[in-house]
Amino acid sequence: MSSPLPRKPSLCQVLTFVLLLVAPVCLSSPQSSSWIPAWGPSGETSSGQKLHFRNEWATWSGWSVCSRSCGGGASVRTRTCVTRNPVGGPCAGDPRQYKVCNTKECPPGSEDFREMQCAAFNDRPLVAGNSFRWTTFHGGSNPCELSCLALGHNFYYNFGRVLDGTACDKEAGAVCVNGRCLTPGCDFILGSKQQEDACMVCGGQNTTCLHHKSVYQSNGVEAGGPFGYSEVAVIPAGATHIRVTDNSRNYLALQNGRSQFVINGNWKISVPGEYNVAGTKLLYRRSADTWESFEVPGPTQEDLHLMVLATDRNPGIEYEFWLPPDQYARYHGRRSPLRQAQHAASYRPWERAATTTPSTTTTMRTPPATTQPHWILRPVKPPRRSTHHQHQHQPVLPRLEREENHRNLLPQPSPGRHCGKCQRVKGRRERQRQYCQKDFVFRAQVLGKLYRGEETRYDVQIIHTYRNRFRLEHREFLWVPNVCDCPRLEEGKQFILMVRRHINYEHTLNRILLEEESYVAPYRPREDELLRPLERLCSNTGSRHQTEQRG
Repeated sequence: MSSPLPRKPSLCQVLTFVLLLVAPVCLSSPQSSSWIPAWGPSGETSSGQKLHFRNEWATWSGWSVCSRSCGGGASVRTRTCVTRNPVGGPCAGDPRQYKVCNTKECPPGSEDFREMQCAAFNDRPLVAGNSFRWTTFHGGSNPCELSCLALGHNFYYNFGRVLDGTACDKEAGAVCVNGRCLTPGCDFILGSKQQEDACMVCGGQNTTCLHHKSVYQSNGVEAGGPFGYSEVAVIPAGATHIRVTDNSRNYLALQNGRSQFVINGNWKISVPGEYNVAGTKLLYRRSADTWESFEVPGPTQEDLHLMVLATDRNPGIEYEFWLPPDQYARYHGRRSPLRQAQHAASYRPWERAATTTPSTTTTMRTPPATTQPHWILRPVKPPRRSTHHQHQHQPVLPRLEREENHRNLLPQPSPGRHCGKCQRVKGRRERQRQYCQKDFVFRAQVLGKLYRGEETRYDVQIIHTYRNRFRLEHREFLWVPNVCDCPRLEEGKQFILMVRRHINYEHTLNRILLEEESYVAPYRPREDELLRPLERLCSNTGSRHQTEQRG
């Protein structure tokens, strides 16, 4: 019996066989962007099925209207999670995002935002039908709850969450959103961790500006005398992240680009605090044990002249700032005043920074504990010193810091330089007013004159005192806070002078100050006759000595 012939497979059977061979290859191929594991590393669900689509966010909506028209509010935008597979899980991230808006300050006299929210509940029945008038209560446990104090009573009431955009009491720059206190990053997004680098670039890495750091050292007696101003450095316009620290009995001072004092000028010591300088803010801090500092976030809109009022030897004033490369090339190139021998600095070469990670800094004295503004400068990690051989190839960049060590002595100013017309102070009314108000009224002969920095010092011999609230010696120094000969005193001549005693904030300076508006008159017998009856006209007589002192 013959064996049966094999049957030829049909076309359908062949196609089925091919599909069975190809399927394992497709299943074992690398996962495409639309395939994701749903639960666990195996990429299988509890039913053992692969997910072919990823759940992902749709685009953000537009920002909502700001919750406030001024003073800082909050705006929100949303996004939706597009579900491509019901077992794919939720999208990672937040469906809402908030940002601060309308941060411009409200006009003067505007009602406080919290106060307005409390006032909205005035005369509304609350407890047992009683109604009250409300004002802000700041002692609540949660800064994002509306706690209001009943006027005329000793209790407060919590009305729930404050409106979005209300400032958090405990944290400067932060606002309340949905009952949470959130701080904005430099991108204005609430809760963002983005921070500005030293170049004022949001999220930057200090790669768009260059660092300058130096120490000014000089002998106080040489640089203007014990009561003189000397220039430490010129900080160019466009500088950011400026820091200046001093640990001595001297006083830091600051002039703007027009050589006008902004802080601690004209022999008047300023109160520590926040100042508007060169289009930015400056935080001036000073402690009782002589620690002193300037901090400026920048960028500055004009040059700043860093000065020191010398009262003691200078152990070193540290200062640093950051500059855009073009500004650096302009102010630190060959023609820069900073390269001249008059500039005192000890420069060290640095590389550009690559991070804004804070570094630990050490000061000789503890800074005072003060309330810091929201823009307080964070420590910036300085660029690291290069450990490579000095001949190693480096990018062609202008060197920002140089190895120099010079004295920084201001040139002796020419009388009348940058000076206008002197103020004329004369007349019976002005004579009587200053006689009663000033600490000293005396007749003196001018023995000598000396320019010290931006001040003028007169050496005078006291001939006769009409009025003095404090003791005077036979010879005294008079200090004038300008170099313009205002008021004008001629050597060898006698004058009637009405001056005041000047004591600084820390009671370390005590001198006689002759101001531009002080009453000054050449001595003549008629002037003497006009002065003598004024003592009895003064309501506040003070101590008086009319003994002649002749040397």
